Amino acid sequence: MKILITGANGMLANAVKEELKGNELICTDVAQLDITDEDAVNKYVGEVKPDYIINCAAYTAVDKAEENEQLVYKINAIGPKNLAVAAKTNDAVLVHISTDYVFGGERDVAEDYSEDDEKNPQAVYGTTKLAGEKFIEENCEKYYIFRTAWLYGEGHNFVRTMINLSKEHDEVRVVNDQHGSPTYAVDLASIIHQAMEKQIPFGIYNSTNMGYTTWYEFTKLIYSLENINCKVIPVTSEEFKSPAKRPKNSQMSKDKLLKYGIVIPTYEDALKRYLATENEKGI
Repeated sequence: MKILITGANGMLANAVKEELKGNELICTDVAQLDITDEDAVNKYVGEVKPDYIINCAAYTAVDKAEENEQLVYKINAIGPKNLAVAAKTNDAVLVHISTDYVFGGERDVAEDYSEDDEKNPQAVYGTTKLAGEKFIEENCEKYYIFRTAWLYGEGHNFVRTMINLSKEHDEVRVVNDQHGSPTYAVDLASIIHQAMEKQIPFGIYNSTNMGYTTWYEFTKLIYSLENINCKVIPVTSEEFKSPAKRPKNSQMSKDKLLKYGIVIPTYEDALKRYLATENEKGI
């Protein structure tokens, strides 16, 4: 199977490349293919003629996005639109990664979000990602959109940051009123692969690890598993000011994926595997 992967130097792309290494992979970053360039995308996809296009390219710096809306829109909305048009023209399946930020995050945490619930993004990042979703739906029929959240994996990420902070401080302050599912990039790559192999129906799928927590509780779990003696102090989002508004509720139901037999590990199991891999590397 021939698979084109865009944004191929990022955290998720690296996990996808490892997960799909038995296939013919064509990996591009912006130097090889600028997804915001319609003509370049049409030409490249027409020459390569992949069976699948997996779009891992995105502008994900949530706070910086607030000051760079035009650029963010080009990457997160126009880029997916161009890929969708090229996918349809060349009879390829488009796989795209979206986010919990398309929801408002204002729902009571007693409830989680299903794929069809009302969208109400509160930040430029979420607004542009939702626009990208709509462009895909409008321009091709053969697509998977996987909405994920709280992603971590190889390279710079929340888990590594909290471990590093514990080496410099006796205590850390962590937000305790944002609820969601920490998601290991390796497991998201597996979900994508399973969907492709099982040929589940095209459409949009919430795609995080199973289970819900807060950043505060997740940090405590990291420290517990690593036997780190650092005090974790809970704070509110209002105390931890940032340019972009974060969803208070990022809890997304995975019932749709589970219905089609997709295996999804818990966030606790995922964290243990990630830490074991990191410790093996001596990081």
